[in-house]
Amino acid sequence: MSSPGNDGETVAYSERLGVPLRWWVQGTMLVASLWLALVVAVPGVVPWIVTGAALALLAAGLTSYGSARIKVEDGVLYAGRAHIDTSLLGAVTALDADQTRRVAGMEADARAFLVLRPYLKRAVKVHLDDPADPTPYWLVSSRHPDRLAAALQALADH
Repeated sequence: MSSPGNDGETVAYSERLGVPLRWWVQGTMLVASLWLALVVAVPGVVPWIVTGAALALLAAGLTSYGSARIKVEDGVLYAGRAHIDTSLLGAVTALDADQTRRVAGMEADARAFLVLRPYLKRAVKVHLDDPADPTPYWLVSSRHPDRLAAALQALADH
């Protein structure tokens, strides 16, 4: 999935880890329940103001939490706010849900860099080959771990 990015850069993979629709629905229902409780108990415009503020906070929170991006572009892996040159990467493994749960839990290394989202059950484990970096690996959630692993592997093969 290689495509030209801004200014002629090559984007080998790009994904936004947005929250699922059900989180938006559940959050909206929570705010609606708040509105119902307030409109019965408090007269006037106050319930509408409080509900509007709660809805704005919900939207800001879900948008912010779901704004993390995973991108492989011009030989660099971006995961959330962090980035690393792909020349420093070692073995790349696409993990299924069970493997992800184990690597993020029982088999976890406290020094690992994690970009995990609870609503994404699969991930990619990327070992680092940088002697100056104490981080043994990155564990990155993905909706398409096979594609992300393939994009990273393609850069390693060059």
